[in-house]
Amino acid sequence: VQLQASGGGLVQAGGSLRLSCGASGRTLSIYNCGWFRQAAGQEREFVGSIGSGGSTYYQDSVKGRFTISRDNAENMVYLQMNSLKPEDTALYYCAAGGGLYDRNPSGWPLWGRGTLVTVSS
Repeated sequence: VQLQASGGGLVQAGGSLRLSCGASGRTLSIYNCGWFRQAAGQEREFVGSIGSGGSTYYQDSVKGRFTISRDNAENMVYLQMNSLKPEDTALYYCAAGGGLYDRNPSGWPLWGRGTLVTVSS
């Protein structure tokens, strides 16, 4: 399975972006999917996840601002990011195949290339 995240860019603080994650080679609908991010000089951290049935789980710092959804017909997973803050600046990755509540990147076997999100103050 090849995953590809897209939709990153430069946005002012308070703005919004929607990231997309697509897959080739296999349907995403059978997998839990997750979003992670890695800021410069930092370790990769868990942002949130969505189960194959649509349940979601988020880290505390993005609750109420970020929303993960999926469109199984389109084989896509999305990360809607609102009220963005400069500290949200990072390379964002989508992943698949991990546990819904698994915040450890090593628990997710499938990864795509990241997409850069830059939030200016």
